[in-house]
Amino acid sequence: MTIKVGDRLPSATFTQMTADGPAPITVENLTSGRKVALFAVPGAFTPTCSAKHLPGFRDQAEALKSKGVDAIACVSVNDVFVMTAWGRDQGVGDSVLMLADGNGDFTRAVGLEMDASKFGMGGRSQRYSMIVDDGVVTQINIEGPGEFKVSSADYMLGQL
Repeated sequence: MTIKVGDRLPSATFTQMTADGPAPITVENLTSGRKVALFAVPGAFTPTCSAKHLPGFRDQAEALKSKGVDAIACVSVNDVFVMTAWGRDQGVGDSVLMLADGNGDFTRAVGLEMDASKFGMGGRSQRYSMIVDDGVVTQINIEGPGEFKVSSADYMLGQL
């Protein structure tokens, strides 16, 4: 079942790169007492994700934070090393948390997985964005196949 507005995010653990190497971060640690702009992409280094989705959130980070967002998080079913390299390549710095959902556990738990096997990519995340306030989804924007409209940073700014 797909997560919807009013639902609490499920318990899950992402991996993020720290100065000491890969480290876990739970959904609870990420969202407790915070407003988080979370967006998910089918894959790091893929065309739309690299040309539009991640750069949009990087470029609009200050605008999102000026509207009450405490953290911006990018989630993908990739490993932490790929997510770290992609964040470095895109110059996100500290503006966007690059979170690896390596086994797709979070993606499945929110009901937003997709089968990208025909592209040689296996199980991946659908493209979406959500606003999460203290662990509860207040906005969710799920893209249709091959689309990039409602999950953008600009669209989210209009919701805040």
